[in-house]
Amino acid sequence: MARIAAGGKAIYGAPLGILMLEARFPRIPGDMGNAGTWPFPVLYRVVRGASPERVVLRGAEGLLPDFLEAAADLVGQGAEAITTNCGFLSLFQRELAAHVRVPVATSALIQVPWVQATLPPGKRVGVITVSAGSLTPRHLEAAGVPLDTPLVGTEGGREFFRVLIKGEKEDMDVDLAALDVLDAGRALMARHADIGAIVLECTNMPPYAHALREAVGVPVFDIYSLILWFHAGLRPRDFRALGDIS
Repeated sequence: MARIAAGGKAIYGAPLGILMLEARFPRIPGDMGNAGTWPFPVLYRVVRGASPERVVLRGAEGLLPDFLEAAADLVGQGAEAITTNCGFLSLFQRELAAHVRVPVATSALIQVPWVQATLPPGKRVGVITVSAGSLTPRHLEAAGVPLDTPLVGTEGGREFFRVLIKGEKEDMDVDLAALDVLDAGRALMARHADIGAIVLECTNMPPYAHALREAVGVPVFDIYSLILWFHAGLRPRDFRALGDIS
């Protein structure tokens, strides 16, 4: 019997496409932009002109057409779903999904309602973001996040915001960056005694999630947890290799 392989794609075996901001800071293991972070292949596409400062501090002004084009290019290459490497791109969730007609997960923030559903009465989700002053009600509403959600940013820290958003240098002191995230987590917990879990908005924060969980003692969710869930739907595990135990 002939075996027929289906065609129609340029690239196979990587169903997830990631839209990347244009930046030069280091992508350490755990960062979304480090391909070694993922236990499966992914497709990357850098959106030219989409600097972190422009996306975070200026609301991604004028960039929607560029993201739509880049997302369509990834789908044309073979991506079956799209995500982005900045949580502030929740602003484009609806437009991207409508344009490419495949599943889209723009931001780790879309986990907030899911995580809230798991918590006991009297507990709620808190958010750590790279820039609390820039995370507007529009960003939250686009991700389905309640507007009264407690949040803390890292813009007052030593390293994280300066390197990732302001682009003051290309190198990064990883220990100082970690302290910025841990300090934000401790501040969030100190201000809100009812925090039962934390969602990290910034896709550069997963390298510090383990240490944060140990420091604050509540579950921590981020873009890594979101994308593992997302990919599991694209490629569900095939249990047939385990045999029939009926």
